[in-house]
Amino acid sequence: MQIENFKIFSDLVESQSFSRAAKINSITQSAVSQQLRAMEKHFRVLIVDRSQKQFRLTREGEKLYDSSKDILYRYEKLNNELLEMKKVISGTIHISTIYSIGLHELPTYITKFLKDFPSVNVRVEYRRSNMVYEDIIHNSVDFGLVAYPTKMRQLEITPFKEDRLVVVCNPQHPFAQKENIDIEELTGQKLINFEPDIPTRKAVDQLFKDYNVEINPVMEFDNIETVKRAVEIDAGIAILPLATVEQEISRQSLNAAQIKGKRIVRPLAILHRKGRVLTPAMKKFIFTLTGETYKDSGQVNGFNAIE
Repeated sequence: MQIENFKIFSDLVESQSFSRAAKINSITQSAVSQQLRAMEKHFRVLIVDRSQKQFRLTREGEKLYDSSKDILYRYEKLNNELLEMKKVISGTIHISTIYSIGLHELPTYITKFLKDFPSVNVRVEYRRSNMVYEDIIHNSVDFGLVAYPTKMRQLEITPFKEDRLVVVCNPQHPFAQKENIDIEELTGQKLINFEPDIPTRKAVDQLFKDYNVEINPVMEFDNIETVKRAVEIDAGIAILPLATVEQEISRQSLNAAQIKGKRIVRPLAILHRKGRVLTPAMKKFIFTLTGETYKDSGQVNGFNAIE
């Protein structure tokens, strides 16, 4: 048995999908099936209960999975300790992130990181928030970057930064002359919003509920760029993170005003799979984003990361 056999098997068990395990390991579904049969032949046991419609391990398969996780953890830990001893910072970091972070928050950090560590490659995928969580849970990527992080037992969550939410409007809109707006002034305004399952939308809905403000929703979109384009043509106003509209403000295609009396922010966080051994490059990436040294105990320089 080689270490790759244990990894493919673990990915298969955790994803319960031959196609996903194949994608994670850049092989074909047929190759995953062949690996499974090879392990069954090697250990002379049945690993998957083929009498069940759903993916299900036998008792021997469960034992093999537990041992596979331990073998992989020890191998990755040893490999990373040797790299740290040699002070080697290289490899590939695969990131899954929502559009607003990937397009507007991340580029500056990646530029700095690649300048400091030119031997590291960084791959970024733009995904809806729920898919970012799935990518991390299924070990498809190294890190996820999300807003309003959700507590899950499989995840380690490290606070990244906070975005201030502002009222965004067309330069011809009456609000364009204001630097600050009472939230009650938003009553009856046409609102361009995100789709209901997007975390920022849920936060905005809760904000209106807390202040008993009735707005007039006119459009819903699944990404921030389309929301901004709708505001630019004066189809309505929107509540968006300030960092995501700075370019439009500078070229005067949008205006932004703060909400009086309350600092409304959108928390951003870095996700990775709990129990994952981080490579030296991955630890340096967390340091670039947070300015804090990552601790394997789940703490960042003394304060507990959100779980």
